[in-house]
Amino acid sequence: MKSINDDGSTQDLDPQSDHSSDYLTHPNSNPQPHPHPRRPRGFAAAAAVTTNSVAKGKKEREKEKERTKLRERHRRAITSRMLAGLRQYGNFPLPARADMNDVLAALAREAGWVVDADGTTYRQCPPPSHMGSFAAKSVESQLSGGSLRNCSVKETIENQTSVLRIDECLSPASIDSVVIAERDSKNEKYTNASPINTVDCLEADQLMQDIHSGVHENDFTGTPYVPVYVKLPAGIINKFCQLIDPEGIKQELMHMKSLNVDGVVVDCWWGIVEGWSPQKYVWSGYRELFNIVRKFKLKLQVVMAFHECGGNDSSDALISLPQWVLDIGKDNQDIFFTDREGRRNTECLSWGIDKERVLKGRTGIEVYFDMMRSFRTEFDDLFAEGLISAVEVGLGASGELKYPSFSERMGWRYPGIGEFQCYDKYLQHSLRRAAKLRGHSFWARGPDNAGHYNSMPHETGFFCERGDYDNYYGRFFLHWYSQTLIDHADNVLSLATLAFEETKIIVKVPAVYWWYKTPSHAAELTAGYHNPTNQDGYFPVFEVLRKHAVTMKFVCLGFHLSSQEANESLIDPEGLSWQVLNSAWDRGLMAGGENALLCYDREGYKRLVDTAKPRNDPDHRHFSFFVYQQPSLLQANVCLSDLDFFVKCMHGKDPWNLLCFM
Repeated sequence: MKSINDDGSTQDLDPQSDHSSDYLTHPNSNPQPHPHPRRPRGFAAAAAVTTNSVAKGKKEREKEKERTKLRERHRRAITSRMLAGLRQYGNFPLPARADMNDVLAALAREAGWVVDADGTTYRQCPPPSHMGSFAAKSVESQLSGGSLRNCSVKETIENQTSVLRIDECLSPASIDSVVIAERDSKNEKYTNASPINTVDCLEADQLMQDIHSGVHENDFTGTPYVPVYVKLPAGIINKFCQLIDPEGIKQELMHMKSLNVDGVVVDCWWGIVEGWSPQKYVWSGYRELFNIVRKFKLKLQVVMAFHECGGNDSSDALISLPQWVLDIGKDNQDIFFTDREGRRNTECLSWGIDKERVLKGRTGIEVYFDMMRSFRTEFDDLFAEGLISAVEVGLGASGELKYPSFSERMGWRYPGIGEFQCYDKYLQHSLRRAAKLRGHSFWARGPDNAGHYNSMPHETGFFCERGDYDNYYGRFFLHWYSQTLIDHADNVLSLATLAFEETKIIVKVPAVYWWYKTPSHAAELTAGYHNPTNQDGYFPVFEVLRKHAVTMKFVCLGFHLSSQEANESLIDPEGLSWQVLNSAWDRGLMAGGENALLCYDREGYKRLVDTAKPRNDPDHRHFSFFVYQQPSLLQANVCLSDLDFFVKCMHGKDPWNLLCFM
């Protein structure tokens, strides 16, 4: 039996208990407490906890949470300063969103170690000092069935023994573990002598075949198929929309066909098609060119080129904006982009007139839409038969989505930071309106300490470390500046998707890689991308591209810049490519590529393929196409065998089965 005390506790009334017997013997007397009471357990213990102790424990937990937050903020601040210092003063190639793992990897590489993508770190194997009768070979092969993937085996064949050994300095990342195998002379198999890994499924004949077949680490056989397009030169059609050299074009296309190129890219210049009178479109030269392309059964990508050719391009051709537009510009120069000194840039129209009826009663985006609609109507038959696979829409200087901040005619030279292009009256009106809405009308001005075209970031008060770019005014101005670029893309693409319904639309994004290692990313800021180290400037741009389901095309470098140039301009093309491509892919965008206009050797082509089909991407993402641009394949400085190697790698075929060219 149990009795309930006044305090809510229970007491055992078992007759065999001493206390219960005393209580039964003397019912009128109060029971005496036991000198050593039992500790309450279970529900009784929980009920005994007072309100004060609960409140005290909760308060301590809240304090600990705050202390943890403060420690984390302190740690992040230190990490941010370390990364900025290593980038700016140590020239470390750290990614845009680096963490301490990236720092450790960079320090290890600086000390002479090799760090693989999975974190495996080892000393670089020294090259062999001599060649014996049988040279030791290092082979990397990818085997089917997943039995042994990306394994590197170093073979040493000696006259006295038949044991296959692994060199001590061999990368553990190249193989799952070090394997020492003996060859069984009876069954011609390699049996595993290591307690770590097993390769029973590895046949000797297969291994020897890989060794002697010349398998290379840059073998892209079996990788995804990436279509390759070749861009035709800009000057093949004159200002009267006439095809200049049809026979030369045919020879060019014949070479492309022999290289198994998938298609060609043709610029349709606004200054040619609507060159003389508004809304009078001439397509005759392009019709003749497209008919020739059709005969060779090549795909076709067309570019709606609303910019000038020959200003910053390497082409010998000079194609200006339409003459009637230039005539309007004589009376109203504010239709063009303008720098701080008031100099006008006629490379393309200012985005300030996108919705201003200053072009013979039409707005900027209406002019773009009318040309796109005319093209779609004129070549409806080519769209119907699938010859035109995609349309690229030019959205700024050089056809790229950027401000004309790096104009050579204005005196810019690489690696200058460029200048902001927002001083025409239409963009200035937009800036004043944005400042008024923010409640700070005195912010309606461009920065007065941003230097000039060829300044370095540290020479300016705006772009230097802890400069004005990161204060309240600087962030406001840069947000407005980049938002103007985003709004322009949104307005034009809204009409482009209407004109080219059910056709792939492409937008070209620039590769502004110089000064990428500085905190401000000065060159990207003047180009219109608000992408300092503490902000992702490509996110809002790619959100608009995703809204219209367009494909992003990125300019890829296939060449190495000198160490002196890298130190002077703090470049990081690999870091920029990593940020841009991953930002696009993470938002579900299709991505394509285009090379910079330079001649390439075999190593340059390999770097382009590595960018198009990243080896270490866990999601196996890759480009949907690649555009190769070169002035002409008939020029003597173009090595067709190397180009054939590039096309085969892009197609995922055996690159060593090369064509022979005389």
